[in-house]
Amino acid sequence: MHTKIWAHRGFSSEAPENTLSAFKKAIDCGADGIELDVHLSGSGEVVVLHDERIDRTSSGTGLVTDFTLDELRRFDFSYKRNEFAGERIPTLAEVYALIAPSKLTINVELKAGALPEPEMIASLARLEREYGMADRLVYSSFNHYSLLMLKEALPHAKLGLLYSCGFAYPWKYAREIGADALHPMQQNLMIPDYVTESHSLGVKVHPWTVDDPADMEKLIRLGCDAIITNKPALAMEVRAKVENE
Repeated sequence: MHTKIWAHRGFSSEAPENTLSAFKKAIDCGADGIELDVHLSGSGEVVVLHDERIDRTSSGTGLVTDFTLDELRRFDFSYKRNEFAGERIPTLAEVYALIAPSKLTINVELKAGALPEPEMIASLARLEREYGMADRLVYSSFNHYSLLMLKEALPHAKLGLLYSCGFAYPWKYAREIGADALHPMQQNLMIPDYVTESHSLGVKVHPWTVDDPADMEKLIRLGCDAIITNKPALAMEVRAKVENE
């Protein structure tokens, strides 16, 4: 079992999260995939940002939906890291254009606060087709109903169920609603035989956010299909150590 390494919001320990710089660093370090978050701008473009507000990661304040894309571009998204001053918010189209020549998987997280707007689902479908990304995308969310709505528009879409609670038999639930993977907070893998039971039903396991090398090693040895980490280069070193034993 070769556990994939997915860079959480890009190589976010080395560059501002969810920026093109973070995604480029993930590509350069040899990560197998990236995880990112999406919202709609006030003018309808799909932009890559974790929070509903831009306050934490940019020089601006307010909801992302308060601003057109042109207005968002005027803010600095370097997350107060001087060496990345001038970093701009990326659109999902820009990320797909960057990633398309590689073989990386992209985990697109739909935020959980509300059901996705029809415009979001239509844009995700259009961008997937335009950049030929259908076989390289996993859509995840804490709002599982959102994922079912997405599946109606994109029947082939691969779904990953994000959760952090003490779920009983999550693999059965995933199979029942037609999800392809579980995306648990890593502590949830304390359930005995979690990975084995999931795999027995054809459900993949992609835990988050795994930054401690001891945790990385444990989850790789358990046979997780991918681990989501802010430190992909370190995770690759740990994986190489385990595989070379």
